[in-house]
Amino acid sequence: MRLLRAVHTLYGSFVFLVLFLILLIPLLVPIIFPKKFRWVGVINRLWAKLLFIFVILPYKVESRSGLDLKRQYIFCPNHFSYLDIPTMGLNPVNTVFVGKNDMKKVPLFGFMYGRLHITVDRNRLKGRYDSFINSRQAIEEGKSLVFYPEGGIYTKNAPEMVPFKDGAFRLAIEKQIPIVPVTIPYNWIILPPDEFLLRQGNVRVIFHEPVETTGMTIADVDQLKQRVYNTIEEELRKHK
Repeated sequence: MRLLRAVHTLYGSFVFLVLFLILLIPLLVPIIFPKKFRWVGVINRLWAKLLFIFVILPYKVESRSGLDLKRQYIFCPNHFSYLDIPTMGLNPVNTVFVGKNDMKKVPLFGFMYGRLHITVDRNRLKGRYDSFINSRQAIEEGKSLVFYPEGGIYTKNAPEMVPFKDGAFRLAIEKQIPIVPVTIPYNWIILPPDEFLLRQGNVRVIFHEPVETTGMTIADVDQLKQRVYNTIEEELRKHK
């Protein structure tokens, strides 16, 4: 069984690489012409769909409330698996990611990621501050963002989440834009972070009703953070 999983994982990595090389030229467009940033979401969506199709991982995208493609959002999903990154590529709203700067170390892929998305060095106070400033600027440029509010894959007991960081919620309140809780219930089973071996399964991502922040102040950060946490946690329990 582990041999079959290893073959599946190797094949999946190969498909990911081939798709990246095919889509690299289109991805250069928003790098060269930053105002074309919406291409990032379009290409990520195509990349994610083709990846799951060719790797034979059926996927389902569920929206509990129709997302307005003309509005800006901050999306906050749980994060238990490396598979969560392509899964959020299925987002119907064109977004850029806020993620750990480890991605920049990957040859070629890191070049693309570091120029199209926002990286954060959580080991340095200045790195965290810079990522917040860059995220604020991205919002001011009209972009929607994906934050993994746990700050990375830190849970030791999936599907239980670790406490959320403040950044996404402070930014949403400061800019008065909605937060969308996102539940990804099964990826930790399909690609466990401690094994990095694929299992066959169905990828599912649930976009909950946006939480409006209009009228909120910085004093409401903890309340907003807890509300988003509770929404995701309640959904995870249904799929446990």
